Amino acid sequence: MERAIFPEYLWAFSTLLFLAGIASSCSDRYWLLQKPVAFFIFGDSIFDAGNNNYINTSPRFQANYWPYGESFFNTSTGRATNGRTIPDFISDYAKLPLIPPYLQPDIHDYVYGVNFASIGAGTLVETHPGLVIDLKTQLSNFYKVEKQLRDKLGCEEANTLLSTAVYLFSVGGNDYFAPFQKNTSFFESEYIQKEYTSMVIGTLTNVIQEIYNKGGRKFGFLNLTPLGSLPYIKALKANKTDGCDKDLTEVAKLHNSALSEALQKLESQVTGFKYALHDFFTSVDERSENPSKYGFKEVNMACCGSGPYRGYTRCGSVRKPYELCENPSDFLYFDPFHPTEKAYAQIAKLFWSGKSKITGPYNLKYLFKLDNECRTSLIS
Repeated sequence: MERAIFPEYLWAFSTLLFLAGIASSCSDRYWLLQKPVAFFIFGDSIFDAGNNNYINTSPRFQANYWPYGESFFNTSTGRATNGRTIPDFISDYAKLPLIPPYLQPDIHDYVYGVNFASIGAGTLVETHPGLVIDLKTQLSNFYKVEKQLRDKLGCEEANTLLSTAVYLFSVGGNDYFAPFQKNTSFFESEYIQKEYTSMVIGTLTNVIQEIYNKGGRKFGFLNLTPLGSLPYIKALKANKTDGCDKDLTEVAKLHNSALSEALQKLESQVTGFKYALHDFFTSVDERSENPSKYGFKEVNMACCGSGPYRGYTRCGSVRKPYELCENPSDFLYFDPFHPTEKAYAQIAKLFWSGKSKITGPYNLKYLFKLDNECRTSLIS
């Protein structure tokens, strides 16, 4: 009887030793079994969760008043839509809580990530200076978070968090809107288009490289929507041609092409860099061309605003009258610049699990699940 028990004991003991060896070799990553992958968010109003609530700026760079947030939160949160944004839906898919804005006063724990995005922000410091949190300042805020994580978790666990985290970007549109609003013929020159785009992409690439140097390996990007077809632009061009601005849309196309090339170049040059690029331009364009296919009734006019196409930026103004639709879900755009929660939900699903034709070379689901051999061994 003892002879039968003894080999089983040895087997169990050797198994424990084997697992202990794995845990030892992966000790800096063991805590990940208890924590989801962290999520750091950068960019502009497409992603801002309320950072601009806490800075001294113009109301046109804020969304902390009714009717913003009406459809989901029943109050304004600083998100420039009627409810949730793309990062909110991605957080849900990734089994994370809603990622809070960095400047929210009661936020001190960053193990799930944090949102640095700012309404009106661009890659360039010259874009709406003094009124927004530009991308370089967002990067500086990330450095502060990185230091706090190292102080709290220790270098090994902080390195693990940063290397397995996903970093999400939506930025660039304001860099083109800012000069266009001052001079609508600014981008008529192809030379200006190329030079300006090169400057925007170059700045974004530098920020990506800095995060990579801090340990970031997994990135997600939205390219630019058809900028020349937004309700705001259609209102400006209401008495001309089809109401769109072809030069601004061409700049968006040029930006998107340059962004794609820059990301491919980074992937080929730096070890471990992986990314998901969602074709926001095509997603919005398809819904504009085939609204009923995606459940929309109105794709030209905003739900909230005034003037032609409700394209004047008065949504929620206490000083000037504005119109508000009854059912935002019928609309592609909530205000003159930003899609509705319904549109964001559709985009987020494609960003999360879309095929390579619309999101590639990876999607966010793959990036969130992607991990090292150590974690896989421990889980299995």
